[in-house]
Amino acid sequence: MPNKATLELDGKTFEFPVYLGTENEIAMDISSLRSVTKGLITLDTGFKNTGSCSSKITFLDGEKGILRHRGYSIEELTQKGTFLEVAFLIIFGELPTTAQFKKFENDIKGQSMINEEMKDIVVGFPKSAHPMGMLSALTSALTAFNPGIVNVNSEEDMYNAVVKILGKFPVLASWAHRRRNGLPLNYADNSLDYISNLMQLMFKIPTEEYKINPIAVKAMDELLILHEDHEQNCSTSTVRIVGSSGAGLFASLSSGVSALWGPLHGGANQAVIEMLEAIQADGGDVDKYIDKAKDKDDPFRLMGFGHRVYKNFDPRARIIKKACDNLFEDLNLNDPILAIAKKLEAVALEDPYFVEKKLYPNVDFYSGIIYRALNIPVEMFTVMFAIGRLPGWIAQWKEMRENGEPIGRPRQLYIGETLRPFKPYNER
Repeated sequence: MPNKATLELDGKTFEFPVYLGTENEIAMDISSLRSVTKGLITLDTGFKNTGSCSSKITFLDGEKGILRHRGYSIEELTQKGTFLEVAFLIIFGELPTTAQFKKFENDIKGQSMINEEMKDIVVGFPKSAHPMGMLSALTSALTAFNPGIVNVNSEEDMYNAVVKILGKFPVLASWAHRRRNGLPLNYADNSLDYISNLMQLMFKIPTEEYKINPIAVKAMDELLILHEDHEQNCSTSTVRIVGSSGAGLFASLSSGVSALWGPLHGGANQAVIEMLEAIQADGGDVDKYIDKAKDKDDPFRLMGFGHRVYKNFDPRARIIKKACDNLFEDLNLNDPILAIAKKLEAVALEDPYFVEKKLYPNVDFYSGIIYRALNIPVEMFTVMFAIGRLPGWIAQWKEMRENGEPIGRPRQLYIGETLRPFKPYNER
C-alpha cells in the first residue's frame, strides 16, 4: 500500500501521508491541507467520510457486519461477559481480573448515593418533562456537587470519576422516570448486581416486594452491552468535541445525552413502537403495511429495519433476537402490539423483497419490543439507551483527553452574501 496520496490542483501537486489501521482501514491525513494549498478545505457534510480521530476502542465494519470492542467480538462479549465487565474493558482497555472486577463493582456501589439537594432539582421539573431532558440536566448538575477538576493524568482521579458516574447515572435515570410517573424517588440496593439494581430502581414501590426476574435481567444485560459503544456516532462525537474544549466529564456526558435525544439517533426504538401502535390502531393488518413498505410511491417506511452503517445484517440484532425470544417465552406475553412485531419480523426475514434489499430487523427493532415487554414506558426508551452507551462515552472522553487531542473546530464553505454596505433603517 502506498504511504502517501497525491492531489493535483491548478497544476500543482501536493502529497499527504496515508496510514493503515490495524484492521486494514486506510486513512489519508489531510490535517495540513488548508495550509499547504493556501486555503483549500474538504467539504463532507455530516462527516460521513471524515475520520475525526484515531481510536483503540471500537472497530466497526458495516459491510461485513462486524463489531468489536478492544479486539473482542460483540458476539463473545454478550455471550460470556456482563455489562460491567464490558464497561471495564471499553474504558480501561483490558478485561478485569477477578480482583479488579470485584473492586470495580464495589466501588460503583459505593458511589450510588445522590446528594439530597439533587432532589430539589428533580421535583422542580413538571411531570410533563421528558426524561431525557431531566437526565441531561441532572448529569450536568453533578458538576455543581463535584466541582473538582478530573486530572486526566492521574489514574486514581480518572478511576474515581468513572466509578462515580457509573454509580450515580442509573439512579438519576430512574428518578427521571419516577418523577414523570408520580412515584417516590428510589435508592440503590447494594445487595443487587448492576442490572438488577437498575430494574428495582425503576419499578420497586414501597408497598410491595420487588421480585427479580433473571430472564428479564439477562435480556436487559445483553441489550445494554450491545449499546455500550458504536464508534464515532453522533452522541459520541459530541462528547469528544465538547470534551476537546477542556469541558469536564459530567458536562461532556450531558451533551452526549442531549445528542442521543434526537429522533434520528436514540429515538429509533421509540419510532418502532409508535409504528406498531399505528398498525394496531388501523386494524392490525400486517400484510397491508408490508405492501405499503414495498410501494416506492408510498411514504410509509418500516421503522427498525435496515441500518445506515450496517449494509448487511446488524450483528447486534442477531444476538438480541435470541434474548427477545427467550423473554417472550418466559413472560408468556399476550400483547397484540408484540404479536404484530413478531409477524413483521417473520416476513422481513423471509420475503424476497426485504432479503434482496437487506432490510433486516436491526437492534432498534428488538430493543423497542424488549422494553415494551418489560413495561418500560416509551419515553424511557432513549434513557435506557443512554445508560447502555454511558461506558462508551466515558471511554471516548478519556481517550480523547489522554491523547491530548486539539479542540474540535470544523471549517465550512461560505455561500452567503459578499461584502455590501450597511444602510440606515430609514433608507432600507
